[in-house]
Amino acid sequence: MNKLSTMLWFDGQAEEAAKFYASVFKGKLGKPMVQPGTQKVLVATFEIRGQEFSALNGGPRFKFNESVSFVVHCKDQKEVDYYWDKLTADGGEESMCGWLKDKYGLSWQITPDVLLEMMRGPKAAKVMEAFMKMRKFDIATLKKAAA
Repeated sequence: MNKLSTMLWFDGQAEEAAKFYASVFKGKLGKPMVQPGTQKVLVATFEIRGQEFSALNGGPRFKFNESVSFVVHCKDQKEVDYYWDKLTADGGEESMCGWLKDKYGLSWQITPDVLLEMMRGPKAAKVMEAFMKMRKFDIATLKKAAA
């Protein structure tokens, strides 16, 4: 068992969310924990990219917000497009600068690795000016700004 894992709070969609994230990231599902005396899932576990997550059906009290997000490091535009499209599908919301919320309200940053390299380069200000106008990152446009 990892010494650190992430617990995500849901209002009745824990198992559905675990299946969704495992499918998007081609991860693994664990065996759900059911509430004693019922068939209701209390906790659904899953693993993506080697990281363990638990999804808790905790009720309506707490909601996700932008103060916590997951960064998805992408090697190319194809990966950026894939994760952007999958995570904004079925009710997700696009935001600015590579940020989005999925259909459950969880925030994600879909970030091309090349952006991080460009932000350390001499044209970082130009790159930032370009990406501040974007929702989903366009690597070709970022490269033009860095040239």
